[in-house]
Amino acid sequence: VQLVESGGGLVQAGGSLRLSCASSGFPFADYAIAWFRQDPGKEREGVACFSGRDGSTYYDDSVKGRFTISSDAAKNTVYLQMNSLKPEDTAVYYCAADFWPLPVTRANMGRYYTYWGQGAQVTVSS
Repeated sequence: VQLVESGGGLVQAGGSLRLSCASSGFPFADYAIAWFRQDPGKEREGVACFSGRDGSTYYDDSVKGRFTISSDAAKNTVYLQMNSLKPEDTAVYYCAADFWPLPVTRANMGRYYTYWGQGAQVTVSS
C-alpha cells in the first residue's frame, strides 16, 4: 500500500493550491481517504475526508467553503483543492486511508487510519 502526496508549496494569502494523493495497493472503492494537517507545536487536525464507495465528503468547519475534495477513480487519486488560503492554513498536509466501504461523516475525522503518505508542506504567507 502506498500513498504519495504532491502539490504543496508557498503561496500568498488568498491564493490557491491543489494537493494530490495518489494511492496504490488497495481497492479505492472500499476505502476512505482523509486529509490531515499538522503545524509544528500544534496537534494534528483533520481537514476533510472522502469515501471511495459513494463519493461522500466531510469538511472541518475551518476549511468548509474554501477546500474541496475530488477524485479520479481511474487514477486512484484524491485531490484537495485549497482556495482562499490563510496563513493559519500553513502546515504539513498528510493524506491517510483506511478500509471504510461506507459514506463518510464527521466521525471519520476521528477514526484510526492505517496508511499514511509522507506529507506535503503548505506555506501561506501574509
